[in-house]
Amino acid sequence: MICQSYQIPCFEDATLTAICEDVTDDTRTKRPLRRAVIVCPGGAYHGHASHEGDPIAFRFLGAGFATFVLRYSVKERAADFRPLTEILLAIRFVREHAAEFHVDPDYVFTCGFSAGGHLAGSAGVLWNTPEVEPYIPQHERALCRPTGMILCYPVITADKAFGHMGSFKRLCGSDTPTDAQMARFSLEKHVTKDTSPAFLWHTFADTGVHVNNTLFMADALTKAGVPFEAHIFPTGQHGLGLCDGAYGAPNAHNACWIDLAITWAKNLA
Repeated sequence: MICQSYQIPCFEDATLTAICEDVTDDTRTKRPLRRAVIVCPGGAYHGHASHEGDPIAFRFLGAGFATFVLRYSVKERAADFRPLTEILLAIRFVREHAAEFHVDPDYVFTCGFSAGGHLAGSAGVLWNTPEVEPYIPQHERALCRPTGMILCYPVITADKAFGHMGSFKRLCGSDTPTDAQMARFSLEKHVTKDTSPAFLWHTFADTGVHVNNTLFMADALTKAGVPFEAHIFPTGQHGLGLCDGAYGAPNAHNACWIDLAITWAKNLA
């Protein structure tokens, strides 16, 4: 088993932890390359929810993925596109070390929850933004685009009626951000044909992040012609993670999301 943390270059607060089955030299040629997933825990860009990190990675690990957990910059360090730069550098790191992790570099996914879902989605939507200069020059950005994104009850919109304002305040680095400042991070406004395919799930009953965040994203993906799979479950609070009771009440019906996401990621061409 490989269980090792790596510092994201130039960002001392961000770490990428690899949780992968070790593949020995004498079996590498006999085993197919694995798909990889980078997990981003939620926490309103204020912290990292533990039940949305390692437990998620281990479920993907058990399904044959190489898994990684990104602990990105939060609080006052979440401003100025810093977390976005960190996740793009993490994707590039996995691809550049694909041989070491026995990973197929063509299949690197992001998976995030709540604010972590915003970050996982930002990687798929904003991967080509000039805001990530000088850390990622334009000619290297395609290497940082995720193959697909798994967005779990994600923060998406800065719409004041439905947006999670705490997350956007931290992204903007201001307690009183302008509409224009927040719009830079409102993902549904930036979806294009080059956006990564998506798997989304949410609950209708979510009072922490309104279900319209996922519905707005699904609508934007539809209009841009980007394929996606979406599931809206009728019950369940915000922050369910694996729906196994680690946070909130267990929800056996919603717990199928992880198997659906694994199947989607395995079958994405």
